[in-house]
Amino acid sequence: MYVCVCNAIRDSELRHAARHNEGDIEEVYASLGCQVQCGMCVEEAAEIIVEERELDRKPRLVAA
Repeated sequence: MYVCVCNAIRDSELRHAARHNEGDIEEVYASLGCQVQCGMCVEEAAEIIVEERELDRKPRLVAA
């Protein structure tokens, strides 16, 4: 699913960038070689970034 139509950023790309970049939305977009254009995606993108970072910080169970 596309989150940002202006930059053709997909949900999966944004999630990956959020896990590997601690910055704000502008920095996450920059890590993808993009910048916020029209702003229609900002709210949804920010929610995805927060969600992904929260999931990334949860401890994972490892089988012995």
